[in-house]
Amino acid sequence: MATFSEIIKGQTPVLVDFYAEWCGPCKIMAPILDQVKSRLGDDVIILKVDVDKNPQAANSFQVRGVPTLILFKNGEIKWRQSGVVQQNQLEQVINSFS
Repeated sequence: MATFSEIIKGQTPVLVDFYAEWCGPCKIMAPILDQVKSRLGDDVIILKVDVDKNPQAANSFQVRGVPTLILFKNGEIKWRQSGVVQQNQLEQVINSFS
């Protein structure tokens, strides 16, 4: 299985959802991410990172609040936003880097 750093270095855009179990807005994001994945398929990789279980990952990307979404491509951060992001906006962002 590929490591996190290997996955985000790929050509395919990788959307990382930094979330927490106790976070209300994070629960709103879950079905939105499912819809984005079902519409974009193999054009995007979506990873969910629980900040309570993976504090090093959250710290290394200066994640201060959840949910925080970060889009990587070729190992670089292309876009990031905290809070709930609507499906159409997410798809536009991902498509602009595909």
